[in-house]
Amino acid sequence: MPPERRVVTDSVGPGFRSLSTEYDDHRPEIEGSIPEWLSGTLIRNGPALFEAGQRRVNHWFDGLAMLRRYAFDEGELRYSNRFLRSEAYADAMTGQLTGQFGTDTRGWRRLVDTLASLGLPEPTDNANVHVARLDGEYVALTEAPRRIAFDPETLETRGEFTFEDEVPEHITAAHLVDDPHREEWVGFTTEFGLQPQYHVYRLPKGSRRRQQIASIDARGPAYIHDCSVTADHVILVESPLVLSVLRALDPFSQGAVDMLDWQPDRGTRILVVDRETSDLVAEPTLPATFCFHHINAYVDGDSSAIGGDGDEIVLDLIEFPNSEIVGAMSMAELDGEEFPEVPDGRLMRYRIDPAAGTVDRSRRYDGGMELPRVPRAVTGRRHRFAYGQATHREGQNGLVKVDCETGTAQEWWAESMYVEEPIPVQRPGGEREDDGVVLATALDVDREQTALLVFDAETLTVEARAWLPHAEPFGFHGRFFSDI
Repeated sequence: MPPERRVVTDSVGPGFRSLSTEYDDHRPEIEGSIPEWLSGTLIRNGPALFEAGQRRVNHWFDGLAMLRRYAFDEGELRYSNRFLRSEAYADAMTGQLTGQFGTDTRGWRRLVDTLASLGLPEPTDNANVHVARLDGEYVALTEAPRRIAFDPETLETRGEFTFEDEVPEHITAAHLVDDPHREEWVGFTTEFGLQPQYHVYRLPKGSRRRQQIASIDARGPAYIHDCSVTADHVILVESPLVLSVLRALDPFSQGAVDMLDWQPDRGTRILVVDRETSDLVAEPTLPATFCFHHINAYVDGDSSAIGGDGDEIVLDLIEFPNSEIVGAMSMAELDGEEFPEVPDGRLMRYRIDPAAGTVDRSRRYDGGMELPRVPRAVTGRRHRFAYGQATHREGQNGLVKVDCETGTAQEWWAESMYVEEPIPVQRPGGEREDDGVVLATALDVDREQTALLVFDAETLTVEARAWLPHAEPFGFHGRFFSDI
């Protein structure tokens, strides 16, 4: 059991310092100009409260969820931020941290909860990872099987969102894939048991009943954070970072992080599922790697491009050589005035030949990269460009645009600026992937203030910069909704 982390915030950098202020429709001054065609709302999610009473969380993933809203209309911007009023937030207001990824202070109460739940940690409702619009509701998501609905205009919490189905889930995907071509979401859950399984599902737009595509026997099971789709497939990457239920039986474990066990001899298994037949059409194994985030996938039927008879699957993702990145996100590593060094992710291209059961791997960008995105319109289809956070320069994070076909890249950097997840938004009617803008928040650690940056998606020129009224703690993920 790790030692308790008492609240000491004087030396904590602004990216991991709790934020208490909430704003409603704040209008920041804008340097430059926001394109008038840019209309809609970016909603981001992430941790913003890292203490309860005199106790500080053990891991970045455990901060209490705060929604952040950036609404664009005719060149103007309105900003709001609000804590998600979850049960976990209510507990924190009484000085108690409960049931998070790597932090739990319930002591003997946890022993009772653990026994009652057959050895599995009680799921938190601290939905601090992502957002989605499901059956007309806006929902905050995490990897625990609990979801919280919120008002997209006010960010007020509306209560728990539930699906109307019986898909088994002990752990669930916060990264639901939004497939605009089929008008459905795709995700997966993990079920523990004598034979653990991954349950892959689709959720049609306008429904809250998930339809199971396939159930796959899991090895481990593994901790899987993300997935990809092609027009015909769903792809999971099963790394050897195993979720050990035996470790969860320890009633004094600190949550899911204490279940994780890196077992590199297992290798990394690529699971390719046919979306129509439910068949597992390929499951090649690679040497051990770890992946948080996928970029995109598509079927490549151009034999001249791939040197074969066609119909290989291209999967682009961010790869780590091992699972050290998970531990590097602990507060023991992150707390300090200087942003710590963390392992760099590598943009890799996997070419999967389902018939041969083989994978060819190649690196597409020499620098470090994380939090990758492509325009929504190319989800599951051939893409050329990937945008992401560039991570390989000391004292700052940048923005990178990688040409995944040629392996060339454009980068943007500014001293003391830490760019977060970039969101590409295509211009209405635009035909090119990079005809539009890229939206990204960036924290200036010297100024201790966050700015929303609007980049030209083709050149990475900053078209507009809006300084927010405070420093936002580093967040995770978000989506742009063009109709709110």
